[in-house]
Amino acid sequence: MDNAIGLAVDLLKKSKKIVALTGAGVSTESGIPDFRSRDGLWSRFDPFEYATLGAFKRNPEKVWKMLEELISIVDCRPNSGHDAMAWLEEKGILSGIITQNIDCLHQKAGSHNVVEFHGSMAFFTCLQCGGGRKSLEEVRKEPLPPQCPVCRAVLKPDVVFFDELIPSQAIARTERLLSGVDLLIVAGTSCEVIPASFIPAQVIRQGGALIEINLQPVLTGIATVSLAGKFTEVMGAIVDRMLEC
Repeated sequence: MDNAIGLAVDLLKKSKKIVALTGAGVSTESGIPDFRSRDGLWSRFDPFEYATLGAFKRNPEKVWKMLEELISIVDCRPNSGHDAMAWLEEKGILSGIITQNIDCLHQKAGSHNVVEFHGSMAFFTCLQCGGGRKSLEEVRKEPLPPQCPVCRAVLKPDVVFFDELIPSQAIARTERLLSGVDLLIVAGTSCEVIPASFIPAQVIRQGGALIEINLQPVLTGIATVSLAGKFTEVMGAIVDRMLEC
């Protein structure tokens, strides 16, 4: 591992534009279970029954039985891995983060240029009239499911359900961020969910390199450096090594 950390730091030092792609694995140490883990959300709620726009439109109250479990993420705090990525951005090393997470933990840690590829739980919108919108803090103070203040329909969180397209604004911001990238840090994601899963291959086509951080690396063979371990420990080791340089 020590040699791999050194290789990763060398890449960070010589690369001109660096971006991170993060997934659920970066937030598990903050107390947010990976949806796909043995005890994750999908072990209790069939995603095609509870996590599609069609399901929400048919029976929003039923879908909110699942969404109620996600409300508690507001109480979770960033971990030291999030802090380390924020530090890399502050030092001008990391240009931005593309996250598949909906927990806002990167922003809470101090990262500013964050693309929420799958949306977030920060706000809730009315699909019926389009006029109602509430923040997570407002929703937590009232009975669930939350209702539109205009038409009283059930509000939907601003997250991307399985049968929804990635918002055009998120796609555009992602493309701008990936332009000219010569190093991508892939952390805490299995790279199984389309279209985010295409991002590592795009960077490789551009001639860029990959650093993977995962408990069990999945990009072996295409990653320039694979770092197996906890997000907090690996990011901490990288920052420590960079401070020594």
